[in-house]
Amino acid sequence: MNLIENTQMAVRTLSANKLRSLLTMLGIIIGNASVISIVALGQGAENFTKDQLEALGPNQLTVYAGGNWDESGLSNDFPVITLDDVAAVAEQAPAVKAIAPQINRSQQLTHKTRSNQSEVIGTTPGMLYVRNLQMAKGQFISQADVQESSRSIVLGATLAKQLFKDEPALGQLVQVGDFNFQIVGVLAEKGSSFGIRYDDYSYVPITTMATQLDGRRSPKGIPIDFLELSAADAAGVRTAAFQVSNILTNRHGKKDFSLFANKSLQNLVGRVSAGLSLVLGAIAGISLLVGGIGVMNIMLVSVTERTHEIGLRKAIGATQGVILTQFLIEAILLSVFGGFIGIGVGSGAAFLIAVFSPLNPTVSMGAVVLATGVSGSIGLIFGVVPARQAARLDPIVALRGQ
Repeated sequence: MNLIENTQMAVRTLSANKLRSLLTMLGIIIGNASVISIVALGQGAENFTKDQLEALGPNQLTVYAGGNWDESGLSNDFPVITLDDVAAVAEQAPAVKAIAPQINRSQQLTHKTRSNQSEVIGTTPGMLYVRNLQMAKGQFISQADVQESSRSIVLGATLAKQLFKDEPALGQLVQVGDFNFQIVGVLAEKGSSFGIRYDDYSYVPITTMATQLDGRRSPKGIPIDFLELSAADAAGVRTAAFQVSNILTNRHGKKDFSLFANKSLQNLVGRVSAGLSLVLGAIAGISLLVGGIGVMNIMLVSVTERTHEIGLRKAIGATQGVILTQFLIEAILLSVFGGFIGIGVGSGAAFLIAVFSPLNPTVSMGAVVLATGVSGSIGLIFGVVPARQAARLDPIVALRGQ
């Protein structure tokens, strides 16, 4: 009997016992669906996180005051980064494309009878590039606004809608604290990133924030909360970080600041996501192992039930190899069919996740090929024991056992 005839016989046998075949495949279906959906979910989560980081700004670096710690783990002074430091970095760090110091304060913004709480950011024109912002109307804070400490303000898209409804916001006055600010621009919608709703933010000149809204002073100059800057491209991030670190260290006499790169976090997220997907995939793979054991157990039961058939076939000339091949083919078919169904279920789960969540799971061809190959291998490996048992049956004993 050739391979085609064995396969046809295996298909007929499995079709004659549909419920048993389905139950046998159940473990394989669950295992494959788990592997496909988990790998897709892991890839989707990684892409989502990278997109969120990219939304913060291209090739971004962030510098915070602090980082000089004593043996107790407590800061032994009160380090600050000032606007003078920012000017030095802008002048002496050629790898820095744009720079945006920040002083952030939550303020109540009021227009006529409408008011809204907003995160007001005192900054410079470089914020437009660093945060990858786009203007919908008007213009962003200018260098002249910073030099003159003007009461100009730029509103996020959602904030402008909340305060002005269908009225044009450009050129209107809005009260911030005790002062009236003129709206010089409205930003295009940017959405949110890591729970930060950028469209609710507003922006004023950093000098205005420091001298009028916040009133902060320091013997070292006007202190800022933190500094964001962007390199010209991805290759320049490391160079920019090196230059900024050297400039601030030389100015302060020590490294009393912390420097953080978005690209480093993206790489870290990629490694963590890949590791997490691997671990979850391995856990899901246990289902495939359990499914393989189920295939073996059901096939052993099948051998017992079909003892007479096996004895009859051997009595009329079927060799051990033919019997072995038939049972192996049945086990492999069960595993492969179960694998295909599992792939369909897993892909459907990934689609539903994409519909009902911000993630966009990607079903990779590699995962499909791997799942199919593993399914077939499981059928081959776990089908060996029952197939060998069937092939070794003595035909006389098998016929008598009926």
